[in-house]
Amino acid sequence: MTAPLRLGIAGLGTVGAGLIRLLSDNREHLTIALGREIVVTAVSARDRSKPRDCDLSKAVWYDDPVALAQSPDIDIFVELIGGEEGAARAAVEAALKAGRHVVTANKALLARHGVALAGLAEQNDCALDFEAAVAGGIPIIKTLRESLLGNRIDRIYGILNGTCNFILTKMQAEGRPFAEVLAEAQKLGYAEADPTFDVGGFDAAHKLAILTSLAFGTQVAFDEIHVEGIEHISEADITAADELGYRIKLLGVALRTASGIEARVHPTMVPKHSAIAEVSGVTNCVAVDGDRVGTLLLVGPGAGSEATASAVASDIIDIARGGGVPPLIVPVAHLKPHRRAKIGEHQGAYYVRLSVFDKPGAMAAIAKRMGDRGVSLESIVQRRAKSALPGASGRGEPGAPATVTLITHETTEEAIRGALDAIESDGNVSEKPQMIRIETL
Repeated sequence: MTAPLRLGIAGLGTVGAGLIRLLSDNREHLTIALGREIVVTAVSARDRSKPRDCDLSKAVWYDDPVALAQSPDIDIFVELIGGEEGAARAAVEAALKAGRHVVTANKALLARHGVALAGLAEQNDCALDFEAAVAGGIPIIKTLRESLLGNRIDRIYGILNGTCNFILTKMQAEGRPFAEVLAEAQKLGYAEADPTFDVGGFDAAHKLAILTSLAFGTQVAFDEIHVEGIEHISEADITAADELGYRIKLLGVALRTASGIEARVHPTMVPKHSAIAEVSGVTNCVAVDGDRVGTLLLVGPGAGSEATASAVASDIIDIARGGGVPPLIVPVAHLKPHRRAKIGEHQGAYYVRLSVFDKPGAMAAIAKRMGDRGVSLESIVQRRAKSALPGASGRGEPGAPATVTLITHETTEEAIRGALDAIESDGNVSEKPQMIRIETL
């Protein structure tokens, strides 16, 4: 049997502790399967005294993760610190320069510095593996790097953030407002005290940036992704979607177009009958359209200590077996520049919600603005605001804005946005128009 594979783990939160437990619990099975033992020889974290649900008695403690990354007593540096700069970046760079293999779950680091880090790994003949950085326990990175290498990928999309999916699922199932469900998500630990990173779509965009590079052989380009969050999704939108035969999901979508790569994160209406509409709670999913296999859909836990630790362990096992796939599938020198398709050129159908003042000519003016930009309407539904006054009939309060829901035929993003800007500037609506793209998956 060959010498043990020695790990240095930086970051001992829930994932780090979960990884150590996994390696301990499955020690005998892994040793037999790999022909060598995997041992945790060194660790690093901010607080040495913090209680942790794992055995660290045989590991050397490093206060400085960079020193751990450079240690000659490890073969693989496992970075579970998080963050795109600071200690995480410094330690990963130090490990690669020192000739250590790196396994990381850090999506933000890869979305910002993936090309540079992949270059360092190639220069120093090191592995840089990151299965846990996208979609938790779903093996999408390995699928793209290995299983689908013989395919031309034309589109990749999915639910990439469990927090948003939990919120939208609860809003739909229980008829509750966004703020109330967000508070529950925070209480359950699914959302941070400052939830902007999740509900604003940025977490999903980091993951989509990585998937886009792997799928299309382009440089990682987080800043080229169009990002919208779910903060403005209302109960009215959820109800309208349900009545129209849709569910609202926050999707990350990347596809090839004639003008470049169209990469976007935003709320999307998907048909109720589609498989992706049935993905609920904190579950993630990723769909890949390949020219040989057609569409594959991978569904599973997108976060959590055990699922993420499983993904980290899969990378460690690949390295133990001598896997040698370039970090971004093709060598860095062969990555194509990311050529961004203009979001205004996106074509599709749209859902629009307007709060229209009850005054003569308002609807005619709205229809004209749509027509001026060539936007054809498939349906129009109007609901007058209910009166809160005692004894009111409930048929609607005279003079109050009416909620008008529009579904367009296929049009361009540029056309619908132009029409909505004009409608808002006309003064016929009481609030900013709501627009949600419709995807027929």
